[in-house]
Amino acid sequence: MIVSIIGVGLIGGSMALDLRATGFATQLIGVEKDFKTGQKAVQLGLVDQILPLERAIDAADLIILSVSMDAMLHLLPTILDKIQHKMVLDVGSTKEKLLDLVEKHPNRGRFVATHPMAGTEHSGPEAAIPNLFAQKYCVFCDVEASDTDAQETVHRLYKALKMNILYLNRSEHDVHTAYISHISHLTSFALALTVLEKEKDEDKIFELASSGFQSTVRLAKSSPDTWTSIFKQNRDNVLEVLDEHIHILSVFRSLLIKRKFDEFYKMIQQANDIKRILK
Repeated sequence: MIVSIIGVGLIGGSMALDLRATGFATQLIGVEKDFKTGQKAVQLGLVDQILPLERAIDAADLIILSVSMDAMLHLLPTILDKIQHKMVLDVGSTKEKLLDLVEKHPNRGRFVATHPMAGTEHSGPEAAIPNLFAQKYCVFCDVEASDTDAQETVHRLYKALKMNILYLNRSEHDVHTAYISHISHLTSFALALTVLEKEKDEDKIFELASSGFQSTVRLAKSSPDTWTSIFKQNRDNVLEVLDEHIHILSVFRSLLIKRKFDEFYKMIQQANDIKRILK
């Protein structure tokens, strides 16, 4: 199968590595707006060649859309306009606005909305790694709107990546990702800014930084292009989660002010219950 990947960065590039290794893809074509990025993807062996968008669409059996959420709003309708029997999937972190946009498109059935729940804080072709997706979950959204053959092909693709499959509708997906992914990044950005503001001597920060601090703040290294567009498209859900998060922080602050450490202890104890989920 010939696969064209629009956006050969962390996710698109990592998919390319595993799709080649498993034999799912016989040929891999990349599309990149930046010439140097495209050449790097070829040099690293992620794709066989870089082509302009229209030629990559024409050549492919399956098209993977792996760009920022803002870019997807423009590109997905454009791609659907140009295909009849080819298949398209996205790997985006939000779904409601994207699926609303193409809901009435005559070629909607050729599109399968997916979100592989995997990644790192790094970006670009150099960030691509093998087995990034193994044993992680991929969410399929609103599959009833996709043609059966497209569903089956995309299902086989994610099984080739060794992913588990979960099915949600678009609104469920966006709410859940706001809680388990988007707020984590927003909190990490805020913590990084807090530390950078208070600690002007960066060398001392990293001399003192333990693994706990680094694991908490590592997401702050994530791409602003990627995350600004995610927050924009999932704004309402992120705001709801952020309000709750700010409320909990204010409770902790109040307990510290009042020196109510018994209650502080109880809240930490309650937080420990997260162990049931994070096995």
